[in-house]
Amino acid sequence: MAHEDLPIPIFSSLAPVYGDGSSLEEAELRIKNLKSKFAELFDGDQPDLFARSPGRVNLIGEHIDYEGYSVLPMAIRQDTIVGIKKRSDSKPLLRIGNVNDKYSLCTYPADPNQEIDLKNHKWGHYFICGYKGFYEFAKAKGFDLGAPVGLDVVVDGIVPTGSGLSSSAAFVCSATIAIMAAFDAKYPKKEIAQLTCECERHIGTQSGGMDQAISIMAKAGFAELIDFNPIRASDVKLPAGGSFVIAHSLAESQKAVTAATNYNNRVVECRLAAIVLAIKLGMRPKEAVSNVKTLSDVEGLCVTFAGKSGSTDPFVAVKEFLHEEPYTAEDIEKITEESLTSIFTNSASSLDVLRAAKHFKLFQRASHVYSEARRVHDFRNAVLSNSSDEDILKRLGDLMNDSHYSCSVLYECSCPELEELVKVCRDNGALGARLTGAGWGGCAVALVKESIVPQFILNLKESFYQSRIEKGIINKNDLGLYVFASKPSNGAAILKL
Repeated sequence: MAHEDLPIPIFSSLAPVYGDGSSLEEAELRIKNLKSKFAELFDGDQPDLFARSPGRVNLIGEHIDYEGYSVLPMAIRQDTIVGIKKRSDSKPLLRIGNVNDKYSLCTYPADPNQEIDLKNHKWGHYFICGYKGFYEFAKAKGFDLGAPVGLDVVVDGIVPTGSGLSSSAAFVCSATIAIMAAFDAKYPKKEIAQLTCECERHIGTQSGGMDQAISIMAKAGFAELIDFNPIRASDVKLPAGGSFVIAHSLAESQKAVTAATNYNNRVVECRLAAIVLAIKLGMRPKEAVSNVKTLSDVEGLCVTFAGKSGSTDPFVAVKEFLHEEPYTAEDIEKITEESLTSIFTNSASSLDVLRAAKHFKLFQRASHVYSEARRVHDFRNAVLSNSSDEDILKRLGDLMNDSHYSCSVLYECSCPELEELVKVCRDNGALGARLTGAGWGGCAVALVKESIVPQFILNLKESFYQSRIEKGIINKNDLGLYVFASKPSNGAAILKL
């Protein structure tokens, strides 16, 4: 049976997920703390079960999942664990606590139809995303959950927040899986990956599904090529001798807060680029507006056009039909023969983008998406080639560098801190380095020869972090949270301990 058709595994001990040694000891300590926090918050009770889901680092393929293109992430060891217990009260509540006292107890009604107040951003909203999504999913499947019941929950997340390592997806996935397990509902991983992607849209982010798919489907020792529509995961075994070092730029990326000007803005620009390309390539405006949602929808037309000059590169059409100067709303409305607000009338988050946007860079966004989609496959092909490990690592590094350039210059999702950090990585011997995750802050990922990893991390501490420790931006003792090497780790699991 294909990996994505299997259900989430259930384990009765921590070793199958965390291996042995210090990782296992850390996990045991976390479970102990989670149990004691649960007892403290909820009258001495204990969770019925636990669910865990990891964060991820995307090795290549940035900002293309929501355009329908494959991506290549791996899971990291940092994860979110959720302990959960069903209650039977006459007035059921959802009570969500956190091991970290920075996050205060959140209480919600046990009502799957409740609206999430997006103007008043609370950390517990991510759990409600999973709760609402699971009820919608169960209803569509004809799974009778009966009257809503109360749930007591405690969360322990060690994926750094705002880091671009997908702390929100790790939380939404572990919450959703915990709720499913509490109701004894079992479904294939691919359906849960799809469901959890839809869950996060309740918080107002138009996510593409990569974060959820890798968190659910990861396997220790492998990165995964994730395809969408339908969701599939193919193992990618990375060459020996290389390691990935993840380093935080210390600029926090608040995806949900800045969505209208950053993340969702790019989703809108890509859709507009796709519609304009479709019309220029001969589709009727009305048809393009109603049928074209992503750049992958018009890739076929672009490739056919490129074929006339003996190429298969969709960029040939981008260069011919989109101009480099930014488009105004009026420019685009002339081409589409429709107002932008009517094109996006069904998407509140896109309407927020239109209110905030001054202009739209269609040429740059399409150029990035098509070139980045190609780099993902070049990356996988390099891994599968018969070249020496040394040559493969060099090729992967070059592709990561090209990806960063495209993200920075064409997609404009970098920031000064990331630019400095990527340069420091390359100056200290990284074969390749790039921003990872949504960008606008968060982390860089560097491909480094395994033999120099300890020295490389030391050099980063001196060249990038030392001045920030002196300024009091971070505490010296927390450095391990901000820069670390990672091997590909396990995906989601249910723990009945």
